[in-house]
Amino acid sequence: MLRSIEPNDNVAIRDLVRNVLESFGANREGFAALDPELDDMAAAYSASKSRYYVLELERIVLGGGGVGPLEGAPPEYCELKKMYFLPEARGRGWGRKMIETCLADAQNLGYQFCYLETLATMETARYLYANYGFEPLNKPMGNTGHSGCDVWMMKEL
Repeated sequence: MLRSIEPNDNVAIRDLVRNVLESFGANREGFAALDPELDDMAAAYSASKSRYYVLELERIVLGGGGVGPLEGAPPEYCELKKMYFLPEARGRGWGRKMIETCLADAQNLGYQFCYLETLATMETARYLYANYGFEPLNKPMGNTGHSGCDVWMMKEL
């Protein structure tokens, strides 16, 4: 089930994000694993023009993803944020459902462009993003604080 994040999901989604990033060697400075918002994702995404969803199966949070303003960019730019899935949730079409939901929200919230950052080693994620029309950029945008990311992509909505 894909649903909006709730306060009681905060610990599960924080741990999930950190575990996934650790599996890619990205649990250090310059990556989302150290973002302060991880401690209260429900509050962080309760702001207007932000949405965050969790993927839950049998009361276990297996993934998450959302959209919100791209810090340091014009207001027509959003960012696809913290879209991560545990290994057991991958390859089942749930990433497609999550990205479709997030992109529809981004359009409904009035954004014109969607930006994302990822890692070259996250090949499956990059493939998914490319299939949804995200194109590579030569350099990062905005002020995300994720200096460790080495792939930047953008999609016109």
